[in-house]
Amino acid sequence: MAKITTKLALLTAALIVLAACGETAGVAGDPDSGGSTTTVVNDDAGTETAASAEGNDEVNQLDDLSPVSEAGDVVKVDVPSALEDRRAEEFPDPLIDPSEILSGGPPPDGIPPIDEPFFVDIAAADTYLTDREPVVELEIDGDARAYPVQILMWHEIVNDVVGGEPVAVTYCPLCNSAVTFKRTVQGRLNSFGTSGSLYNSALVMYDRATETLWTHFDGKAVVGYLAGEELEPLASSLVSWSEFKEAHPDGRVLDRERTGHRRNYGTNPYRGYDDPDSGTYFPVTSDERARAKQRVVGVTVDETSKAWSLDIVGGTEPTVTADTVGGKDLVIFFNPGQASGVDTGEIGEGREVGTVKVFSPSVGGRNLTFEALADGFRDSETGSTWSIFGEAIEGELAGTELEELPHLDTFWFAWSSYRPESEAVL
Repeated sequence: MAKITTKLALLTAALIVLAACGETAGVAGDPDSGGSTTTVVNDDAGTETAASAEGNDEVNQLDDLSPVSEAGDVVKVDVPSALEDRRAEEFPDPLIDPSEILSGGPPPDGIPPIDEPFFVDIAAADTYLTDREPVVELEIDGDARAYPVQILMWHEIVNDVVGGEPVAVTYCPLCNSAVTFKRTVQGRLNSFGTSGSLYNSALVMYDRATETLWTHFDGKAVVGYLAGEELEPLASSLVSWSEFKEAHPDGRVLDRERTGHRRNYGTNPYRGYDDPDSGTYFPVTSDERARAKQRVVGVTVDETSKAWSLDIVGGTEPTVTADTVGGKDLVIFFNPGQASGVDTGEIGEGREVGTVKVFSPSVGGRNLTFEALADGFRDSETGSTWSIFGEAIEGELAGTELEELPHLDTFWFAWSSYRPESEAVL
């Protein structure tokens, strides 16, 4: 009976995700549904072979292979696909147990990534984005771009080039997390798609060159030919639309009219999901130090991780939190005014969650001490005022920018499942 109940729960969750993606096909993983199936091969004893927690020390090299085709600028190589067989002999040991990667409903790229993004200016985007709406902000060498959650909700991955750097901007609505990676792997340009599967209720990506499976939070290749490889993260975060347009008046915004697909942009198909007391759609690893969907901001420095509850670092006014992780000093800026994208039916009307940014407080070899103001932040050493983006806007240090540190604004279940040894300030 327990197995039947679990299967029904997973089927219901998969149908919710399918509806959210605008899909009408059958449920992947259910042979009777008409959808594609994902097969996990068992050993002769009929039980799943446990995966190595570490994997092999050596990662397979793309230079050892000859190209077989090109998909845009990405060269595909002739290796088995982890989308089809997660236990091919050519694969290194997986970093996670393949049986824990579950079908989310859609087939690969059933949630279609955006591979040819188009952009509009601030004025054009301002006609349909509301001030509190969340967008993913990314700036590289002065090239500032916003990726609205109202679009990412339906696509989850944007393969782009920003400031000359090929990047994958990723968003997982089931975790309300945004992470950006460089998408050059072993010196070769790559791109990423959605696998249709989940690990700990989070997005699992695949790369177009080898069809290896990668986890969204840490950018690790976990199952497939490149298992053990790791993507380089870039600092990006969820901010409100009003914050982005004020800081980047010449910035560009992902165009919702030219995604190549028709979706109900602006609406949240996961309404009510952002309730700390509600459950997750799919099974997750439990860490009872906090509620599964309590919001946290997490940072990892040299394999040392720490998370802070937004109940502690946030508030109804701007706040500053100074701390240390892995021997590195950091400062957390919080600013109210950002809506949750996974709360109410209209994304811009979600409950208040605020914007979090994490920086190194060091400028010119000197650590600064910050305090929050009613409309920003100020350092005690020079009296300069700073924006939520870590830029000094007035005072002695005007024009100076703090180094932003990669961080994750997400739910506790997501952070703790990927960083189980993390310290927590809850």
